[in-house]
Amino acid sequence: MIDWFHGAVLGLVQGLTEFLPISSSAHLRVFSALLGWDDPGAAFTAVTQLGTESAVLIYFRRDIAAIVSTWARSLVRPALRQDPNARLGWFVIVGTLPIGLLGAAFQTTIESSLRDLRVIGTTLIVFGLILAVADRSRAIRHARPISALTLPHAIGYGLAQSLALIPGVSRSGGTISAGLLLGYSREAAARYSFLLAVPAVLASGTLELFKIGEGPAPAWGPTILATLIAFAIGYAAIAWFLKYISHHSFMPFVVYRVLLGVVLIALVSTGYLAPDAGTTG
Repeated sequence: MIDWFHGAVLGLVQGLTEFLPISSSAHLRVFSALLGWDDPGAAFTAVTQLGTESAVLIYFRRDIAAIVSTWARSLVRPALRQDPNARLGWFVIVGTLPIGLLGAAFQTTIESSLRDLRVIGTTLIVFGLILAVADRSRAIRHARPISALTLPHAIGYGLAQSLALIPGVSRSGGTISAGLLLGYSREAAARYSFLLAVPAVLASGTLELFKIGEGPAPAWGPTILATLIAFAIGYAAIAWFLKYISHHSFMPFVVYRVLLGVVLIALVSTGYLAPDAGTTG
């Protein structure tokens, strides 16, 4: 059972990890298992992400307002259809389709077997190494801005984001890796990653709201508290992360992911943790 204290702690974890390429869903799952708490579940994770996504809406409010406004006006004013903001609006829509379709198709699997700690440990390592390759690839030297985004690249971003349905992949990590491999700068890759997540996270969180307080899902009170804390911490995390990557590589996150994955697999292999520790299903 997730009580108020658990909710507060998990909200802090969500806020700290959502925008870093280390997987917030994996951390909520692993942190609970290590402390002997119940798995907060996919519904709790999705709803607390509404808090961190609200931080994105506020932090990027000018960008988002410009994109939505220009895109909407371009529907009736053809001259605006080549405007970078109008194009970005379409690209976000197209990039959201893969995660929406795959999320609906594999919802049961995502909420059950993919929360196995062995799966999470493996994805932390594998996708950490992919991020390392992407960060060190020659492609990043091209340093394309967001305005250079194309339809094929938007689809590539969207496919990468859909991998985040697997705990341990990381929504930001997957999409940033794709952006770097496609030749975008670290800042551009991260910025578009945050914008692309908005529709998917808001839709997922809204749908999962109806599950809170029912069955194995946590009660409303602790979930709301976690969401509010995630919002406050997440806002600060966005500002820090964007400033950090403008001068540093992603390698510290890679090392952290790999070490956490190795430790997690070792704990499960030695029997210290059960693969389904904390689950109620």
